[in-house]
Amino acid sequence: MKTILITGCSSGFGLETARYFLERDWQVIATMRTPNAELLPASPHLRVLPLDVTDPDSIQKLIETAAPVDVLVNNAGIGLLGALEGISMDKVREIFETNTFGTIAVTQAVLPQMRGRKAGVIINVTSSVTVKSLPLLSVYTGSKAAVNAFTESLALELAQFNVRVNLVLPGRAPTTSFGANAQPRMQGAIPEAYAAMAQNVFAEWAQSTEEVTQAIDVAQAVWQAATSSDAPMRIAAGADAVALM
Repeated sequence: MKTILITGCSSGFGLETARYFLERDWQVIATMRTPNAELLPASPHLRVLPLDVTDPDSIQKLIETAAPVDVLVNNAGIGLLGALEGISMDKVREIFETNTFGTIAVTQAVLPQMRGRKAGVIINVTSSVTVKSLPLLSVYTGSKAAVNAFTESLALELAQFNVRVNLVLPGRAPTTSFGANAQPRMQGAIPEAYAAMAQNVFAEWAQSTEEVTQAIDVAQAVWQAATSSDAPMRIAAGADAVALM
């Protein structure tokens, strides 16, 4: 029985991915900043553990508790929507600390055991906005695009150790709580000079009839990456992401 460690399991993609692997009899380590085992079905194959990907001590404690891990899914992430002029550098750093540096730090902590066993899979969840950019998402897109480049270079380093590295790129997912969780960071993020453009963008998104991404789409893409040695480096998740790719 293999073990998968998933970051950011309190909602959305991470939570659904944890459920998906549990249903398929994997050992699942679901991590959250504030662990809540009631979010997932009770199972002897489940461990819900604390993790703050921006805290080195938290990462180290997790790896010591969770090892060995066969598959790592770096899913934890936070959003930010706004015009760059209205975003403080503190907020920029907050986004990169979680989305980019957190992904790198957790990956670095898991690597020694995978390299030693000459086996493992690392899956980084980014976004389809790195394929086609959208307005008001420059900081978020930058944090995820950095992970794309990091992942593709890392894959070349780790191939010699039989460790695979993949990307999952979800599309727009309005049914998850991702957007709501980003609201506190948006205060003052759209200066008056950008207000008209922002209203047009929001209206366009609200009226969009295109297909979007569901959490189950991401879980299925992660499953493909975790279980198929023939999986492509970049896997689109969601009908909109598939069409875009």
